[in-house]
Amino acid sequence: MSEKYMPVLVGVGQVTEREFDVDSSSVLDLIEQAAYKAVEDAGISKASLADLDSLVMVKSFRESTRNSPEALANRIGATRATQWLMPNGGNGPQYLVNRFSEAIANGESRFVLFAGAEAMATARKIVKTTGEQPPWQEAASGDPSFLVEDVELSTPHEQQHGLWLAPGFYAMSENARRHQLGHSIEEHQLGLGDLFARFTEVAAKSPHAWYPVQRSSDEIATATDSNRYVAWPYTKYMNAMNQINQSAALLLTSVDQARKLGITEDKFIYLHGCSDTKEKSILGRQNYYSSEAMRVMAEQVFENTGANGNLGIDNIEHIDFYSCFPSAVAMARDTFGLSVDDPRPLTITGGLPFHGGAGNNYVMNSIAAMVEKVRADKGSYGLVTANGGYFSKHAAGIYSTNPVEGDWGRTNPASYQKVLDDAADTPFTESPNGEATIETYTVLYGRDNQPQQGVVIGRLGELGDPKAERFVAMVDDDSDVLEGMTQQDMIGSKGIASSGDELNKFSLK
Repeated sequence: MSEKYMPVLVGVGQVTEREFDVDSSSVLDLIEQAAYKAVEDAGISKASLADLDSLVMVKSFRESTRNSPEALANRIGATRATQWLMPNGGNGPQYLVNRFSEAIANGESRFVLFAGAEAMATARKIVKTTGEQPPWQEAASGDPSFLVEDVELSTPHEQQHGLWLAPGFYAMSENARRHQLGHSIEEHQLGLGDLFARFTEVAAKSPHAWYPVQRSSDEIATATDSNRYVAWPYTKYMNAMNQINQSAALLLTSVDQARKLGITEDKFIYLHGCSDTKEKSILGRQNYYSSEAMRVMAEQVFENTGANGNLGIDNIEHIDFYSCFPSAVAMARDTFGLSVDDPRPLTITGGLPFHGGAGNNYVMNSIAAMVEKVRADKGSYGLVTANGGYFSKHAAGIYSTNPVEGDWGRTNPASYQKVLDDAADTPFTESPNGEATIETYTVLYGRDNQPQQGVVIGRLGELGDPKAERFVAMVDDDSDVLEGMTQQDMIGSKGIASSGDELNKFSLK
């Protein structure tokens, strides 16, 4: 393949601002810093950013200004670049690398900047101290253009019943996994602690981690005043931490353009395989202990590796699985066929709970870290996975200093997405009434570490009946009932579902 069309990552930048006050960096301040670090990493001048033809920012949870891509372009002198905003979803950064690598290979782009950040620690400090919102607005000519459509990842009905809360949904997935594996509550909880204790080992050594502290399995798994339950069985230490100040940026170009810019070959990182998939709606999925979209993503990421698709998971030395909650990591581990005792760390950053999860942008940090990792381990391969919403959107990429053999190619995601889209939805109803069985569940906790609300996904009928309609409902906030739901496996338990004007209810028999 001509060097003119061979995509390469050439510069990465990360910023973690642990010390902050009301006058600390805004979202755009952090992004600008990360962009200049990426330039420095590539070994080129800031003035080179004027040559960008594309600039894409990942949407922040707390947008700092009306049109952040335009504001960033004005700051860094990239006003000739086409500017986009990537909507909500943790898959976004990897999707961007996949999509624009294809654009470079097709001659549609030649020099691209991706960037994103959260400054929620500072924003929270400002609101708490002054009672005002952060004064971060900048001039804008209009609203930003979204690269892809910005769609809700849950329906109003699902949101009404608490399924917009990420901890609650992933806790429900965790309980489904525990039941499917046949684990006791106690042994599974210890397993969650063991899993994330290994993540803290990595975070403790990372210069960019928000919490560079090693914690024991018991410390993570046991609920205490400082480590309360958020959504059972998840304690605070098992949850992604987005109240942070972090940013990251990536520079993507072609080999030919990199040489013209004076970037040396030791900076080149090649994308060897990539994939992007979307899952069905929350209530329409096959089950909650696995993900068909993740399975297809895992298969497809190896399809275009090498001349004959000759890479597999055994060839991967470095891994960063998306780690918003334990179920996301464990499901990825199982989907890629890794054993529980595989010696390879499943993160290179420390993961979203310990490195910090900069909202939709975390994977920008993990890609930046992976670039540094494979540069330091020349000839190795690194796998990054990304997950948006509620196992809603998936992306993956394989990185190496090794050049890609032959032509670079990206299988059209629509070709394998069709299999997922064509699969039958599980039937569900928004107005359940009658005898029902719990399919999965969680108990949401307050800041006082007391149970406040139960959430159930169930079937009107038996779990094994494919025609039994699925529903979501709330459990009455009786503290004894809720406490009991955390003491025993409730999956398969019977009860009565009833629909109301506002909320569905589920009562145990």
